[in-house]
Amino acid sequence: MTQPRKRRVAILFGGKSGEHEVSLISARSVMAALDQEKYEIYPIGITKEGRWITSGDPMALLRGEGDHPLAALEGEEREEAAPCTALEPAPGRDLVPGTSRGRFPDVDVVLPILHGPFGEDGTVQGLLELADLPYVGAGVLGSALGMDKIAQKQVLRANGLPVVDFVPVLRSRWQREPETILAEIEARLEYPIFIKPANLGSSVGITKAHHREELRQGLEVAARFDRRLLAEAGVNAREIECAVLGNDAPIASVPGEVIPCHEFYDYRAKYLDEGSELLIPAPLDEATSAQVRELAIRAFLAIDCAGMARVDFFLCKDTGRLYINELNTIPGFTPISMYPKLWEASGIPYAELLDRLIELAIERYEDKHRSKTSYDFDQP
Repeated sequence: MTQPRKRRVAILFGGKSGEHEVSLISARSVMAALDQEKYEIYPIGITKEGRWITSGDPMALLRGEGDHPLAALEGEEREEAAPCTALEPAPGRDLVPGTSRGRFPDVDVVLPILHGPFGEDGTVQGLLELADLPYVGAGVLGSALGMDKIAQKQVLRANGLPVVDFVPVLRSRWQREPETILAEIEARLEYPIFIKPANLGSSVGITKAHHREELRQGLEVAARFDRRLLAEAGVNAREIECAVLGNDAPIASVPGEVIPCHEFYDYRAKYLDEGSELLIPAPLDEATSAQVRELAIRAFLAIDCAGMARVDFFLCKDTGRLYINELNTIPGFTPISMYPKLWEASGIPYAELLDRLIELAIERYEDKHRSKTSYDFDQP
């Protein structure tokens, strides 16, 4: 009896965002967990400059451990990459600007493990849509809304979902009218105030301001990373997270709680410094836990998410009210990341979780192909 062919899975990692290193850690964990009896794995690395590495050992090259340092890739012709049909470049043209004779492997599904801009924001998803390739996770719209904290909060609020008060700020206006911006924020929000780049994750560029000078400094920090900035009301809150899995009929995991070792769950607390605690399941009463799961699913559907998302909440210590902080459409998959840990506590181990995500990608791709792409005037 002929053995079924292994499913070919391309893993995209690295990228041009400030979360490049987190992506490498997540991708290594994913590749180690995928069942090699079921899958052929094709690692595809993207450098911080946006160059796509489709041959050799992309992970080692991005981590500086390969035979050729990354600098040697610039201006040099690399060895031939794996053959490609779905994204074959036109004669004389590269697949992606900056690649050298780059080709995309002939794969069945793509698993983007790209955190932040140029990967989690709908850009790569748009490329994969044009290439007609199934891929894990949200589509262009869901990815874009999941990344842009301002647009996401506006959509959640329009759907009757609870978010804390916020003030959007354009970097260009901040640089022209800093005193006016500071006054507008202070008129709307009370200290402490969180300042964030609108389009970044892993708490990169986020600061907490207790007075005007810290607010000024925080806006300067956020402006290094994005042209759209967000000032948000601080809440005396517990940080609750919930994982969502599915497409049109998603399910939610048990909630978990983050107890940061710093004043808030910043980049260092997440990945560098020891002391933060993850409590899974979160010590919540049954009614609050059910509300977290319900709101997580409603938020997932509100932004047209697919496949996976981690939904982060604030549970106000003073009022007991829940607020949705944000959705993360490509949550971390590092060994200490909350998303896989929440599903493991909910009865879905890491390897099975990856299997389900791949199947959901195929399901969504097949459903998309049920839609007509041309119009016959002779038929209704």
